[in-house]
Amino acid sequence: MANPGNRTLRLLSILQQRRHWAGGELAERLGVSLRTLRRDVERLRELGYPVEAQPGVDGGYRLAPGAALPPLVLDDDEAVALTVGLQAAASSAVAGMAEASVRALTTVIQVLPARLRRRADALSAMTVPAPGGTSGAVVDPQVLVAVAGACRETERLEFRYTAADGARTERLTEPFRLVAMGRRWYLVAYDLGRGDWRSFRLDRLSDPRGTGQRFAPRPLPAEDAAAFVRHGTDARSAAHLVEALVEAPAEDVRRRIGPWATITDQPDGTCRLRMETYDLNWAALALGSVEAEFTVLSPPELPVLLEQWAGRFARATRV
Repeated sequence: MANPGNRTLRLLSILQQRRHWAGGELAERLGVSLRTLRRDVERLRELGYPVEAQPGVDGGYRLAPGAALPPLVLDDDEAVALTVGLQAAASSAVAGMAEASVRALTTVIQVLPARLRRRADALSAMTVPAPGGTSGAVVDPQVLVAVAGACRETERLEFRYTAADGARTERLTEPFRLVAMGRRWYLVAYDLGRGDWRSFRLDRLSDPRGTGQRFAPRPLPAEDAAAFVRHGTDARSAAHLVEALVEAPAEDVRRRIGPWATITDQPDGTCRLRMETYDLNWAALALGSVEAEFTVLSPPELPVLLEQWAGRFARATRV
């Protein structure tokens, strides 16, 4: 007979596979008697798993929803699917999902066997996200996991950072929080080399390495990490307010652009588009994706940018 602890975990795994199991079938799968099965079920209940028993000829056992989520048991394929799904959700446009996905991904990755991690990485590498559905700045999920882990463990973190002007530096930091803002990820950390707080864009951060040195968190000079990042980005660059008239129904434009703009119907069947962006290239890309004629109302810099794009596209088609 298997070790009771191992057998209990196997029972939990079997119960998660479908809604209802007959008692005799469960006992046969585990290779135990019905009496031993009842003891194993009771052990699961003591651990917080709500296992319901149904008496009678058609009776059996099922794992019911509980008041709180208990620990889950996943097989190899489920673990790989969960990891890849969380990596994709880390760039979700749904409010609050990105941060929660990174926390869950960090938890899963630290216990994922190396062989399953290789499978997950391979599957992610061969998956192409749909245009418009992900954030504009691509971040390596392994960077997200490493940085999130250092924040959680209050462990000093080293990494290479590429500034906006292309300058590359080595940084030693005390990481505080990860912030998803707009279409980018930021790390808020105390930079030991500069002796001050900084926010770092994760798409410019590479080779994060934990030093093994713990630290006592310092007081952040802001209401919270998001406010710190917002203040820094506002100081560096004011957002452009983009307005355009698009010769297409509002519903069609919303479907193509997603949540990044406010679209309102016009009486003549066209629509008015409004969006705020720090990068006018993103606005040009969004307007081009609607596949309809449009007229830019503001800002005046956008038509100039569109003319530059048009020139590059025209030159690219010359034979």
